[in-house]
Amino acid sequence: MQSELRTATRESWSKQRSYNEHGVGAETEADWRCLALRSPGGDPSRTDPGGPGPELFSDTKWMSELPYLREVLNSIPAPMHAVRLMALGPGTVGMTHDDPKYSPKYGVLRLHIPVVTNPDARTILDGKPHHWEPGEFWFGDFSRLHHVENLGPEHRTHLVMDTLAVPGTASLFPEEWSEYFASGDVLFNRQPSPLREDEMRKFECDLKIPFGFTLWEEYWPLEGHADDEQASIRLDASGLALSPTDGQPIVLVHVGDGEFRFSGWSEERTIQLFPGGPNPTAVLRLRAGRDVIERVIPIRPTP
Repeated sequence: MQSELRTATRESWSKQRSYNEHGVGAETEADWRCLALRSPGGDPSRTDPGGPGPELFSDTKWMSELPYLREVLNSIPAPMHAVRLMALGPGTVGMTHDDPKYSPKYGVLRLHIPVVTNPDARTILDGKPHHWEPGEFWFGDFSRLHHVENLGPEHRTHLVMDTLAVPGTASLFPEEWSEYFASGDVLFNRQPSPLREDEMRKFECDLKIPFGFTLWEEYWPLEGHADDEQASIRLDASGLALSPTDGQPIVLVHVGDGEFRFSGWSEERTIQLFPGGPNPTAVLRLRAGRDVIERVIPIRPTP
């Protein structure tokens, strides 16, 4: 991995960017740079983690140029979203923050493999410092307060993988975690169930969704909003997409029985469509671990 990192560092890395419901956000002020191995649309310039949006995650050109890293990633039994090499510069201390819902409870995991580090490079999670050695494989619940710091003389570079939690994920963890994955507060995702074009067209419709339903990192309730917003579901080049009036389109991934999660996210948020019959409806769902909240809304199928 360190040998391939030397190949990758011939490229100029850009600063990490944020991502929200409107798309790619601002650069970080810290010296925290990334090289994308997997990103929305396979765009190698994307340094953000991505999320629900108009493009599916796919490999960038770097995945084919770094064969050992690709082999490591292929050995991990979890669907990959963003995969980035992330370099924290010498003397850099990141801002304390949390990454909402990047947690098994919401079906999303962030995994780390340190590639190059030093004794003064640490991750501070819930106030507790952690130093991770090169070649180790780590999980952290980054929905909790944390920051990173590198007080050493060289860059600290990690391979950072955002993945969906699936039943096979449990095999990555020590034996003492088995009960947690068997009966704990974990949201497991189903595998995609692809549809033919004619099948997808049956789900095209207009609808009103609760304000906040597409704000996937927020904790908006499904009920109690008088300010529902107009939206549509249409088939485009990437597949079915949910398009709210205020915000970018979100590609939908079919997981079975007319139920769809947001591409780039987990089954924490789904919409199940019932376009047939005299009263066509959709069921909106929010999940947290084993808990599910539902709301039924009317839809208007398109001719």
